[in-house]
Amino acid sequence: MAEVLLSVIVPTYNESANIVPLVTRLLDAKDAREIVVVDDDSPDGTADLVRERFGADPRVKLVVRTADRGLAKSVRAGLEASSGELLAVMDSDFNHDPVVVDTMRALLAHFDLVVGSRFVAGGGMEDRFRYYCSLVYNMFVRTVLGTRMQDNLSGFFAIRRSALERMDKDRIFFGYGDYFFRMLGQAADLALPTVEIPVFYRLRQGGESKTKYVGVLRQYTRAVLAELAQQGLVSRQLNPILPRRDAQQRGGGDRRSTPPRAPLA
Repeated sequence: MAEVLLSVIVPTYNESANIVPLVTRLLDAKDAREIVVVDDDSPDGTADLVRERFGADPRVKLVVRTADRGLAKSVRAGLEASSGELLAVMDSDFNHDPVVVDTMRALLAHFDLVVGSRFVAGGGMEDRFRYYCSLVYNMFVRTVLGTRMQDNLSGFFAIRRSALERMDKDRIFFGYGDYFFRMLGQAADLALPTVEIPVFYRLRQGGESKTKYVGVLRQYTRAVLAELAQQGLVSRQLNPILPRRDAQQRGGGDRRSTPPRAPLA
């Protein structure tokens, strides 16, 4: 197998209806990539399907987790099991369009972090009720944490490994989708060149959603308040006047306008 340029991390739980067609679509690309499926010991046989269909394909890695399960830790496990210099993370239910991964990979020639956003021009969701609920909650996250990103709970992103290694992963990868706004916060603090691109979330193609919205929103709100408390603690240690993110933004402006990195050789 050629040296891997891009690793695509796909966390799964009970995605037997989607995983084979998704991995097949991702492998259609012509670049040097690997697919890392991280399965939380799904009782529906998701991991067995991956072994059966892709067991002989060196481009597909399977990681099965049987302890300390959960989305954020699955994402971290996949990132740590990958070998590419460029890393992408996406859902396994076709909510995230596999075609967008190619655009993200290309943009990593100029940015350290590429975020798929439902709330920039051209983005959206097929489920309009969920779209407006997510939009309102993202406004809450932006207001409370003082972020400049439009979609703080996307979970569809690509990042350079060198940028990820600068982050404190122990402070990011726990909980559920709330790991994402913690990662964005660290990206801002590190002044990583970041860009948001429009993505449109389709309805899942098969299986059932694992998201319990009331419980998840409660968990996210606790996580936002915990992050706010952490910001306050760090701010008092580093600067007794300005909040941490405000200080960064006043010094560097809008985090989305950070200069792009040089293209890949």
